[in-house]
Amino acid sequence: MSKAVILIIEDDPAIQELLSHSMATEGWKLLQAKTGEEGLKILKSKKVNCILLDIMLPGIDGLKVLKKIKENEQFINIPVIMTTAKGEESDIVTGLELGADDYVVKPYSPKVLIARIRAGLRRQEEYDTNASANTWQQGELRLDASRHIAFCGEEQLDLFATEFALLKHFLSHPEIVFSRNQIIGAIRGPDYPVTDRSVDVQILGLRKKLGKAGDMIETIRGVGYRFRVHE
Repeated sequence: MSKAVILIIEDDPAIQELLSHSMATEGWKLLQAKTGEEGLKILKSKKVNCILLDIMLPGIDGLKVLKKIKENEQFINIPVIMTTAKGEESDIVTGLELGADDYVVKPYSPKVLIARIRAGLRRQEEYDTNASANTWQQGELRLDASRHIAFCGEEQLDLFATEFALLKHFLSHPEIVFSRNQIIGAIRGPDYPVTDRSVDVQILGLRKKLGKAGDMIETIRGVGYRFRVHE
């Protein structure tokens, strides 16, 4: 990933400068933050492929920053490498348990750190490749079939199994009109005994749980339903 974006949350200007020179040779784009608060703000506004995170920061410390990152579904799969002078076993264990992907103790070799970053980027690429076949997003709606979770914006949806299957079908086939029989055949298999009214009730329940996004499931009179993508 030659054009990867690396976010460094580190308050030591000498280390920032050292890493800036080292990573320039890799063709990576570098984003720098001196505090955890600044780093989280950058993360919300920029696409980041890997995070280097110091523990001892002014304001909120690195472990609290890591916890906030891993609690956010949008950032949870970004590899985080802790870079810190705190090398005690308890610190390392705490960082890893909170979701850090790797831990490098200062002083460290820039070459070793770059190798760790490359490994983290490879893992992320592998995850993205595997996940792409099982995840869909349209507007604020996101669904991950492998983890059986769905979101509307930042809110996780509480869906029954049939509702989840319906949403997956619609998200994976946007703008296509399906009859009620086609819909139930897609999620339950052919010749599944169900009435048109049952399909309507299930879709009505799904629409309610989607809130404002529920109008993306459009009724086509005399035919069935279509998932309409908002422009």
